[in-house]
Amino acid sequence: MVWAMWDNVPLLRNIANALFGLSLLLVLYGTARYVLRLPVFPLRTVELAQAPQRVPVELLEKVVHEQVSGNFFTVDLEQTRQDFEKLPWVRKVSVRRKFPWSLQVEVEEQVALAHWNGKELVNTHGEVFAGVSEQALPDFIGQPDTSAQVTQMYGELSATLQPMKQQIVQISLSPRFAWQVRLDSGLVLELGREEMQQRLARFVKVYPYSLTTLARPVKHVDLRYRNGFAAYLPGGIV
Repeated sequence: MVWAMWDNVPLLRNIANALFGLSLLLVLYGTARYVLRLPVFPLRTVELAQAPQRVPVELLEKVVHEQVSGNFFTVDLEQTRQDFEKLPWVRKVSVRRKFPWSLQVEVEEQVALAHWNGKELVNTHGEVFAGVSEQALPDFIGQPDTSAQVTQMYGELSATLQPMKQQIVQISLSPRFAWQVRLDSGLVLELGREEMQQRLARFVKVYPYSLTTLARPVKHVDLRYRNGFAAYLPGGIV
């Protein structure tokens, strides 16, 4: 069998051609890797697609000088993206090569919507992030991993409250998943665990004809009733 193979000239020619082709590919691959790593392909500039509003440019420059390595072809775009996204107030970053010798960096900054449990912030996507804001923001209170749920409910309830011309300054989701909101007038509304929007909508409809006519201001209203609500005055229940 072995001797038969050695006597098979076409087979030997095919094997030799295959080995030669493989060797050529390896040589070309090694040459390409060597050439691409030569200093003739340096990164000359890192461009920002737009100027950031909250992220200090100095921090972006620090990442460029200390973290970005390699040349135009060998720079690790994914690692570079991750390095930029570690900076405060950065939500998302895209990095791409820009011919001939540049990187273009596009930074999406965090947009703070509210305070989260008094320690962090939550953005308009319902994502929690570390930061400090000097803006007057509402307070979101909730359990771990419920920030998106609280953000969505905040938007829905705020839309329902528009006829009252009052704003939510605090929205809470309890460990038992019951909702409570505090308005900028100081009024606290207990919404319970179901039909929150429907309950609030009913209250908004009767609000101009009920609580606003009372001599004493109402500070607490329980909407967890099927056909009505209970308003708590300083001296008792209405």
